[in-house]
Amino acid sequence: MTETLSALQDALSTGRTTSEALVEGALARAGTGEGPRVFTSLYGERALAAARASDLMRKAGFVRSPLEGLPISIKDLFDVAGETTKAGSVALDGAPVATANAAIVDRLLAAGVVLVGRTNMTEFAFSGLGINPHYGTPLNPFDRASGRIPGGSSSGAAVSVTDDMAAAAIGTDTGGSVRIPSALCGITGFKPTARRVPREGCLPLSTSLDSIGPLAPSLSCCALLDAVLSGSGESVPAPAGLAGLRLAVPTTLALDGMDETVATAFRRALKTLSREGARITEIAVPEFATLAGLQSRGSFAGAEAWHWHRALIAKAGDRYDPRVLVRIQRGAEMALADYLDLVAARQSWIMAVEDRLAGFDALVMPTVPVVAPRITDLAEEAVYGATNLLILRNSTLINFLDGCAASLPCYREGEAPVGLMVAGAGGQDRCILAVGLAIEAALAASRAA
Repeated sequence: MTETLSALQDALSTGRTTSEALVEGALARAGTGEGPRVFTSLYGERALAAARASDLMRKAGFVRSPLEGLPISIKDLFDVAGETTKAGSVALDGAPVATANAAIVDRLLAAGVVLVGRTNMTEFAFSGLGINPHYGTPLNPFDRASGRIPGGSSSGAAVSVTDDMAAAAIGTDTGGSVRIPSALCGITGFKPTARRVPREGCLPLSTSLDSIGPLAPSLSCCALLDAVLSGSGESVPAPAGLAGLRLAVPTTLALDGMDETVATAFRRALKTLSREGARITEIAVPEFATLAGLQSRGSFAGAEAWHWHRALIAKAGDRYDPRVLVRIQRGAEMALADYLDLVAARQSWIMAVEDRLAGFDALVMPTVPVVAPRITDLAEEAVYGATNLLILRNSTLINFLDGCAASLPCYREGEAPVGLMVAGAGGQDRCILAVGLAIEAALAASRAA
């Protein structure tokens, strides 16, 4: 099991390891096995130099944050000064280099993080499956022999953590791109309220929906990273008390189509939480069933991606993954009036959903309703499209809500990874972290029993 950030920081502070040793190990693992498919670029000697500098600062008594000296990966969507941000594509080969770091890169560096490399992803973040024909697809660590998807779009981010190529990773989440690979690969992911973390210097997919969050071994790790990414500097919140905690399980849409593995893990998790005193209530959320209709004339992701990509597609469209290209091009079909209608409809939809959730501490549901499918099973376009929509379905609800959510592992050893999503309305990040920490502890104790 990958060590938590706190455990690694303790090892650093007691002299049982050094930042240089941690980074050397991460880079060595990144150079073998899945590594060439996990990273689009590694920082190598640059990362080792940063690690040595961190070790010297620690010896001098300077520890900049709880992340000091830890090797962290960043998704290939974030600007790093002097580099071209390629977003998992080859269409941007030869594009101008970034003149400044992304805001979150500066915050990580100021916290003493050692960046080990840029992680692979679905091209331009436009899919929840994680398949990339340009750089290869990192295989899901649960079942590499069968060649299962890692989930996307932050595919390399998740596998960099599972394979100890990084202590944690930073990804983006527009429709689930942090939570989906976390769930399918068996780790933890946190999607903050979009406005919580600055997006300057991050190549956009949908400016209405994009958010930036961590993938890590535990939710406390995610909270440590969120404090840096958000600039809040907040400590990890105390876990909420499970006894009397009010948890809503939406019966509308979110439980449809669960496979047997997910259904079993989800029900078992609910029983565990109920036994610990949580009050679990099934509720209808009819608004969830209306979301597809609201987007029948186009989506934010489609229209906003087309807005950003149309000039690049005119110049280098033949270099795009065809499955990504066709989805972006659909955004050209959305009329401005329909886009403005969707903006207005979203606000009404958010208000209605928030009213339904007002009496609860959190919403809980499967992060993804199925376990990771095999890549070979997705060869046909119809299957690829249907599977992509199914895997994105539950997490997308929270992005449209402008909410926040964590995906927590809720499976047992030997089983396929399954994630439990703990979600809330926008701005409730600290509450969801506290609730999630309590749920995480209860699930861990149940697995150990």
